Amino acid sequence: MFKASVVRAAGVALFVALPLLPASAASTLTPVEVRQSYIKHGALAQLRRWYQIYENSETTIENQLDILSPGITLKSGLGEGTGHEAYKQRIAQLPKTWKNAHSITGTNITVGADGAIKLDVALTYLNQGMKPDGAVRAADLTYTTEMQATATVLPVFTSIEIKQLSESTAPAFKDVYPANRMMSLIHYWLALIEDPKRNLEPFKEIFADGYELQFSSGKISDFKAFETWFRGPASAVAASSHRISNFSTQATGPNTYALKVDFDWQGILPDGKAMLARTRQMWTVVDNPKERFARIKSVAVEVLEPFRPKP
Repeated sequence: MFKASVVRAAGVALFVALPLLPASAASTLTPVEVRQSYIKHGALAQLRRWYQIYENSETTIENQLDILSPGITLKSGLGEGTGHEAYKQRIAQLPKTWKNAHSITGTNITVGADGAIKLDVALTYLNQGMKPDGAVRAADLTYTTEMQATATVLPVFTSIEIKQLSESTAPAFKDVYPANRMMSLIHYWLALIEDPKRNLEPFKEIFADGYELQFSSGKISDFKAFETWFRGPASAVAASSHRISNFSTQATGPNTYALKVDFDWQGILPDGKAMLARTRQMWTVVDNPKERFARIKSVAVEVLEPFRPKP
């Protein structure tokens, strides 16, 4: 489960997430779960994007509509609405002075035979501005959502229903925009890496100028070298899955971040054999909130458990 907390050191906010999964989680996946992994990463990338317009005033409504189908139906305590125009009106009514934070505590994703996706979410919502005297409202919420596949790895929401389970007052407001923004990028990266269509073009959207990727196979600092890696070592399996654990991120300057994350990897070779590995990756990221995703500046990989057959 992902729960973010915030501490401060030397004036810099440190956004830390508790472990999502035990290190052995990848080895429990079935072949079907491995093959569906990229679909689930795409759904989670979109979920994390959902919060950005509420958590950062620099984000744009166009990027928000990008994750919603034209016929989106939305139901919450604020009422019901259908379509992009109804959603835009809902957003326009929110006070600009509010601070909002959404810490996800649990998700469940099912993928239907027809490609339809159901995503259920539990989270804690914090708001500063709604209550008088600067008090911070806390509410436990659930989302029941449906999504449909697109021509890309990113599905779009077709329906979202939000229910409130409880309400209280939190001792302080905790900003989790950086954590949600970085996790959205990570899930999108993994969806593209795992996508069996092996589409190179979308990666250009998430690479910063002058990027450098330090993989075990060598350094990559241009798109031709990345293509060689992607068509070679990264394509040596028929399907793969990455489970995330030990994620943390730190602001290093205006719209720049450093993050650390562990990936429990499970792959299926062309002959059907299952493989396991575990790596730790350190990323530096630059973020323009007006873009769909933040961008990767550098990646360094440490092998924690080498590639090996699944027992």
